Amino acid sequence: LFADGAYDRGRLMSEAAYRDFVIEIVRKLPDQQGFQALPRRWVVERTFGWMTRWRRLVRDYEEHCDVSEAMIGVAMSSLMLRRIAHP
Repeated sequence: LFADGAYDRGRLMSEAAYRDFVIEIVRKLPDQQGFQALPRRWVVERTFGWMTRWRRLVRDYEEHCDVSEAMIGVAMSSLMLRRIAHP
């Protein structure tokens, strides 16, 4: 998994260890000035773009987190099924 440097490192690492994931924190270069594309950041932004095609995921309408998580699963499953059915 790739994560931004702004995430809570302690909580993120403990959850990742519990689920047997490997986390790679993507950080800015120390001497970086201005905008520069970070490695693997485009993957996250592309995925968010795919999810916002589902109108219900554009805004946070849900009152419960489990419903939001289920809608993300439905949206990404639909994307995967569409790609498998129409290669």
